[in-house]
Amino acid sequence: MARALRTDGMRKCIGCFSCMTVCAAVNKHNFSISKSAIKIKTNGGLKHGFYATVCHACKDDRACLEACPTGALVERKGGGVLLNKDMCTGCKKCVDACIVGAVFFDEEENLPIICKHCGSCTRFCPHQCLTMEEVDDVL
Repeated sequence: MARALRTDGMRKCIGCFSCMTVCAAVNKHNFSISKSAIKIKTNGGLKHGFYATVCHACKDDRACLEACPTGALVERKGGGVLLNKDMCTGCKKCVDACIVGAVFFDEEENLPIICKHCGSCTRFCPHQCLTMEEVDDVL
C-alpha cells in the first residue's frame, strides 16, 4: 500500500527545521534547507506556531502534472507525482500550477523540487508533527 505525508500534528512544531534539513540531504541537495520539498514557516512568530507547505498528494486533479508540457511528471501511486529529471526543461509551469504552492524550484539545477513522500522528514521530526498515512495505491 502507498503512503502519503500528512501534517496534522503541526501544533507541536517548534520550528527546528530538522524535516527540511533531512529532506534536502536525502535528495542530495547538501543540507540546504532552501532546496527542501517541505517548507516550515511561522504563523507570526514563535507565539503563533508553525505550518508546513508540502505536497498534498493530489489524486484526481494533479495540476502540476497537467501543466507539464514534456511529460516529466508522472502519477505516483497513492497520489502526487514523480519527476523524471531527464525530461524536464525547467519551464516552471508545475510551480505555477500547484494549487497549494508545494512545488518549489531549484534555480541552480533548473529543476522543480517535488515531494516523493519518502517519509524521511517524519523520521527526524522530534515531536512527530509529520506522519505517513497509508493511502489507496490506485493511480
